[in-house]
Amino acid sequence: MLRFAVIGHKAVSTPDFSLNDMPGGAGRMDVLCRCINASFFLSHDLRRDTECFLILKGGEQADPANTVTLRFSGEKIKSLNPDERSAGALIKKALVTIPEEEYQRAAPGISIRKSGLAKLLEEHPFAVLDENGEDIRTAETLPENFILSDHQNFTEEEMELIKDLPKYSVGPRVLHADHTIIIILNEFDRRGEQA
Repeated sequence: MLRFAVIGHKAVSTPDFSLNDMPGGAGRMDVLCRCINASFFLSHDLRRDTECFLILKGGEQADPANTVTLRFSGEKIKSLNPDERSAGALIKKALVTIPEEEYQRAAPGISIRKSGLAKLLEEHPFAVLDENGEDIRTAETLPENFILSDHQNFTEEEMELIKDLPKYSVGPRVLHADHTIIIILNEFDRRGEQA
């Protein structure tokens, strides 16, 4: 199972946002929607052995207590179409569910809980995508779990949490998070490994 975790630094954690204003009013939710689509879509199919976690920090002036994690499972997801609005609608629907400490089913293939990066790191051995990391094209083996940031850099607090994790790079230039996910999946495909 391949896993991608994307931190949405300004992403709202409530369903009261407009699908017509995901870049602004939803805190760059459009970036996260593209990451969902990149994680799962093939031509005429979905990657069933992939999960994507969105860590929604709650908006501009967010209280850390309002951070939620959404888990999307390729094995069970339904009603996902290859456009941002479709992914945004699923996120909005999932956020209607009141998050608790453990994952709750919010929709087919989507779960929600009240937690952030620290708890996710306790559960899975993640690697960090960083332009100064080991190149995925030359790495002997690749991890199955990757952490990315949205359009912003990791915060100091996040850097402290991930400082000892292995770091990998998709190349010498900084790319959009969704493009990075596609390149990683392509590398797994080229190696004939899962995903």
